[in-house]
Amino acid sequence: MTSSEPNRGKQPRSILAGRYGHPIHPILVTVPIGAWVASVIFDIVALASSDEEATFAEGAYWLIGIGIIGALLAAVFGLIDLAGIARGTKAFKTGLMHMAINLIVVGVFVIDFIIRATGDYEEATAGGLVLSLIGLALLGASGYLGGQLAYSYGVRVVDEETQAEGFR
Repeated sequence: MTSSEPNRGKQPRSILAGRYGHPIHPILVTVPIGAWVASVIFDIVALASSDEEATFAEGAYWLIGIGIIGALLAAVFGLIDLAGIARGTKAFKTGLMHMAINLIVVGVFVIDFIIRATGDYEEATAGGLVLSLIGLALLGASGYLGGQLAYSYGVRVVDEETQAEGFR
């Protein structure tokens, strides 16, 4: 390992990935996370109430779709960040696991979305809620790994000298 390799993963690989110390990927992941968490809340409200107009069930359906689109966009920027990490490192292996779990999460929500679309998406079902909860549980595991990448390994985080400037 050369002396410059420990800093690989801190610098953006492309200007598209965001400037040094301020990557775009973590900003974008808030869209699918928020949409999917809200969809579960909407499902719970729809199942617990009479919701005769099916407002919450339909809202859950559209939130799942928004989350899928947001996740695919976030994945593009995550892939750019992953490409900047030195191969064979613990950080790279963690990044691959983070990506793999996220692909499974998106797959779960795509299945959930398709099942709802082919059925009556204006009616909440326990099955739809269960699929969404499975997706969120996997998303939590992936988020843990994303935190490991940023907070433990410093991927796309500025060096300690630059961080120290904020405390002077």
